[in-house]
Amino acid sequence: MGKIFKIKVCGMKDPANRQELESLPVDLFGFIFYRESPRYAGSVPEKELRKLTDTSREKAAVFVNAPLREVKETVSRYRFEYVQLHGSEMVEYCREIKTSRVKVIKAFHLHPDFSFEEIENYARVADIFLFDTKTARWGGSGEKFNWQLLQKYNLSVPFFLSGGIGPEDAVAVLQFRHPAFCGIDLNSGFEDSPGIKNQEKLKLFLDAIPEKSDPSTKQNSISEKK
Repeated sequence: MGKIFKIKVCGMKDPANRQELESLPVDLFGFIFYRESPRYAGSVPEKELRKLTDTSREKAAVFVNAPLREVKETVSRYRFEYVQLHGSEMVEYCREIKTSRVKVIKAFHLHPDFSFEEIENYARVADIFLFDTKTARWGGSGEKFNWQLLQKYNLSVPFFLSGGIGPEDAVAVLQFRHPAFCGIDLNSGFEDSPGIKNQEKLKLFLDAIPEKSDPSTKQNSISEKK
């Protein structure tokens, strides 16, 4: 699993902060375009937003139940490779997003009564699933869910583990096993303030999971796992 494990850092909002993280083994940066989020990238002035999204890494635009036109325009303007859909978007919506030639990350919010049968139809339109914690808000809560719930997941779509992962969770990440587990999504647990990541905390965490985060081990792409 180490050869295909990916690191996604989500909620970037400051160009200088994003630039300093380029020295870390981060594969994918996430930029949130949900107006209710304190990490809303759309509030950044246009000139700064272009600097923010001008990264050498792959990047994902994150939306919550946004109009299709808004999503497509954002993807085109800032050249995103991924769209992460973090709301209650339906299968047809996801299929339409893929016409923009991007990969779709579809997020689902897990709780003890969650049924994976409910997401089987999304396997045809999502390149990656992201499993987050069910809370009153759409992500960024800093709360974990019981990762053992994922032992009931048996679809072929690879998934990111999300929801409250922090610096103290390196051992748990190393020990977690699932054939479709392809990466982790890091956000509020590594922040000094909303949208501003602590480089040192991220470095220490990634150093603690070297077989998963070392770029020299990343020989396969996420899409090759599917």
